[in-house]
Amino acid sequence: MKAAVIYASTTGNTEAMANAISEAVKASGAEVVFATADSADKTAVAACDVILLGSPAMGDEVLEDSMEEFYSGIESSLSGKKVGIFGSYDWGDGQWLRDWNDRLTNAGAVCAEEPLMVHLTPEDADIAQCKEWAASAIK
Repeated sequence: MKAAVIYASTTGNTEAMANAISEAVKASGAEVVFATADSADKTAVAACDVILLGSPAMGDEVLEDSMEEFYSGIESSLSGKKVGIFGSYDWGDGQWLRDWNDRLTNAGAVCAEEPLMVHLTPEDADIAQCKEWAASAIK
């Protein structure tokens, strides 16, 4: 199995989540494509069996710019693909992940898991939750 973990991070919080998620995916024995949204190869990601995408909430609860650009570039190729989303936030209630999840559904993606969100800096319990989420998402 091949899984992609692609993320955007502005403060390091979503990056910490992505690192934990990538670690759990590797521990499962899957091959991992791991990159930031601004450097990820869209073709390589689209070829993966599972795609896990992360973005912090920005502005009025929207995706970070580089993730918006990356996601928009692969959205049309997600029909039937298993995709999971995650991210961190400081304010709000997770609307950016609900909106993103709706976009995934409209694109025909198969949601791997419920969206995973962490408030501010991931603590030990949050990192453990990221790993559990990843292990479940790639099954």
